[in-house]
Amino acid sequence: MSVKNLKIIEKLPNYIVPFGLGNFEYPNNWLKENSGENISHLNKFFGEASGMYWLWKNYMSNFKKDEWIGFCQYRRLWLNDLFESKQKTNISSLYSNLLNPNNEIFSECNAILLQPTIISRRNLNSEFESIYGDNTISKCVDFVDEKNKNDFKEFLKGHKMSICNMFITKPDIFISYCEDMFHWIEKCFDYCSKKNLLKGNNTRLPVFMVERFTSFWFEKYTNVKYLSFARLGNFFLSEKTNKIINPLKIPLTFRMYPTIHRY
Repeated sequence: MSVKNLKIIEKLPNYIVPFGLGNFEYPNNWLKENSGENISHLNKFFGEASGMYWLWKNYMSNFKKDEWIGFCQYRRLWLNDLFESKQKTNISSLYSNLLNPNNEIFSECNAILLQPTIISRRNLNSEFESIYGDNTISKCVDFVDEKNKNDFKEFLKGHKMSICNMFITKPDIFISYCEDMFHWIEKCFDYCSKKNLLKGNNTRLPVFMVERFTSFWFEKYTNVKYLSFARLGNFFLSEKTNKIINPLKIPLTFRMYPTIHRY
């Protein structure tokens, strides 16, 4: 998923399909969320969730039951393994360490999340409200459907979550997730809009709430395994560089990326 047409995206393996978010212009070979049944006009509030909505409403017939659907971001890419510490030296390239469809993990689970971030200073609820404002998520939890409300409240008392709304799962699971998640987040969006909360650093408040719900939902309903991710820096996103070379294939690039996060 991307809100920019970057050359680096053309240099990713062909099993990673470019998906353009928002009402921008993208190449013809990209999926785009501003067609069919969509909420692309809400992308600035919903972030990657608006793309998930488009796939849910328009594209699921393209998947077979035993196939996988997953998401990554133009700055964050799945790795093929789980790493417990920053990779200080690795002579292989980042490209060769990107998640491969032949990874054995796909036979061991029905959902994959990012290696959890550990928040030691506060629980998830108080950490969210220290950043985005008192009583924001505490109030919005009341809009969660009854089957999930109490469990979600308990989850928010914990200290770890998988960030960024990046996950890989089966199509039928993705549909169930969307049904529960959008039922909730639409009510959160209405509440935040009426309270005039969606401005400045809180413009994307709904998708930050989704991030917590995503981690909770998959932990509750699926057999989860974890993988690490790489975060691309400005060098890798330079249009001048990417037109000439594929920086992902340069040896030693993989050592630049942290994997596990604690704060």
